[in-house]
Amino acid sequence: MLQNQRRDKILELIREDGHAKVTDLSRIFKVTEVTIRQDLESLEKEGSIVREHGGAYLKNIDLNVRNFSLQNQEHLSEKIMIARKAVEFIHDGDTIILDSGSTTTEIAKLLTGYNNLTIITNALNIALILGAQAGISVVVTGGEFKAPTLSLTGQKAADFFQNLHVDKLFLATAGIALKSGLTYPGISDICVKRAMIESANEIYLVADSSKIGKNAFASLGALSLINYLITDSKIKPEDIEWLKTYDVQFLIAGN
Repeated sequence: MLQNQRRDKILELIREDGHAKVTDLSRIFKVTEVTIRQDLESLEKEGSIVREHGGAYLKNIDLNVRNFSLQNQEHLSEKIMIARKAVEFIHDGDTIILDSGSTTTEIAKLLTGYNNLTIITNALNIALILGAQAGISVVVTGGEFKAPTLSLTGQKAADFFQNLHVDKLFLATAGIALKSGLTYPGISDICVKRAMIESANEIYLVADSSKIGKNAFASLGALSLINYLITDSKIKPEDIEWLKTYDVQFLIAGN
């Protein structure tokens, strides 16, 4: 991996988890700790992170947590369109999982006026959005808190889904590609998302079109894990073609 590519991936990991240790980054990228410290020094000069003893953390992360705001707010109009399409598949009496993320947060904002709807989520912001809604029961997983996504992650969060059966899962992703499938910046999230998938009868991947063709750090698995992809109308014609070629069922919001 080239130096600039490695630094981009390091920044991607820190943006996802909020912090990183030099020792962990050295092991993940198979370079010396001296090299990682040089990478972190360069990223700090760019203004994205703040170095500390043994690692680094994301700049302004404490302010975002106090304001309960998500880091990733790009392509918001597309995410709102996707959320409007997604709620068409949510009905009274359903038990569903809402994954953490900015698109699933937009889904949560639209869930009003339901009866006997149960929401299971690892996202604390989603729990707060829905916690006071009449007709909706909210269940929150355990796990390790991850500041940038306001979510709970790790093996304890994954264990929550053992022997759990739900109607639908609305799953987030960072990247969708033909060879690598569904990818994410954070390794700790992979076990959680696998457990969610195993618990659900139907899996709806909600992802704006900028995610298609993109690769993040850790792979969850092939697109065959999902039943439906809900994306937006800015999807490229060539992306539509390869989705059709590989029999991916997709729905385009806004059409």
